[in-house]
Amino acid sequence: MGILGVFVPGLPTTVFILVAAYAASRGSERLHRYLVTHPRFGPMIHDWHLHRAVSRRAKWVATWTMLASALILVALMLWTGSHRWWMVVLPIACMTTVGAWLWSRPEPPRKG
Repeated sequence: MGILGVFVPGLPTTVFILVAAYAASRGSERLHRYLVTHPRFGPMIHDWHLHRAVSRRAKWVATWTMLASALILVALMLWTGSHRWWMVVLPIACMTTVGAWLWSRPEPPRKG
């Protein structure tokens, strides 16, 4: 479903990929070990498991990505002349809610 979401507008991608990774790692010790020792994903998973924390860098990357997505939605609405403003407002409201939740998470303790 996550792969389909890349090509089908309106079908969420990230949620399906995250759920699939979670379920697969629970069912496969090998995949779980791979994810938690991965150089990029491992530290984020470790911080979340131990502290329910998200790094400031990850927060900024997510925020800028959501902002870019919101701008693309607005630009597409204006370009197509669509009067279905709710189709733009709804995902932007969801991204705003996710952003507020994300920034409310603590940052992991500093190492060193």
